[in-house]
Amino acid sequence: MKKLKEYTIQFVGLKTGIHHYDYQINDEFFEFFEYDDFNHVDVKANLELEKKPNMLDLRFDIKGSININCDVTNEPFDQPIENSLELVVKFGEEYNDEYEDLLILPHGEYELELQQYIYEAIVLAIPYKRVHPGVEDGSLKSEMLDKLEELQPKQKETKEEEEEIDPRWNKLKKLLNDNK
Repeated sequence: MKKLKEYTIQFVGLKTGIHHYDYQINDEFFEFFEYDDFNHVDVKANLELEKKPNMLDLRFDIKGSININCDVTNEPFDQPIENSLELVVKFGEEYNDEYEDLLILPHGEYELELQQYIYEAIVLAIPYKRVHPGVEDGSLKSEMLDKLEELQPKQKETKEEEEEIDPRWNKLKKLLNDNK
């Protein structure tokens, strides 16, 4: 973890009150986690740490863009992301991170590693379905979209279906509708 030492805060020497930290997240950050779903990352993480006598309140604000591939066309595009994460750090007998918004550190700890929380905030900000904006507005031209259009199932016209129905069925349907 020495590679990401800049994401470690030593809170013992901090005065009681609010402290601000800014982090610029790039591709090297995700190489550490061996996460390669992104082509390029340009995200700013702002941390507001409020030190209280018996606990720490942390608020992460994540904003930026990531370059990912579209799920439909596999074309790369820049996806803007924005997320926030709040974390309360309390002190107890032993380390406990079972809860998503509460971290318990053992008494005597003097530093807090933040890289995992920043990583999770960024990854959770990505939409589940990644669709290129050009696909949604129809401006993207790609071979994949042309092939999908070609292979799309054809829909029959409803007029043709109505003409093919035996007229006796229409009289029965009329009887059903009259009884309602």
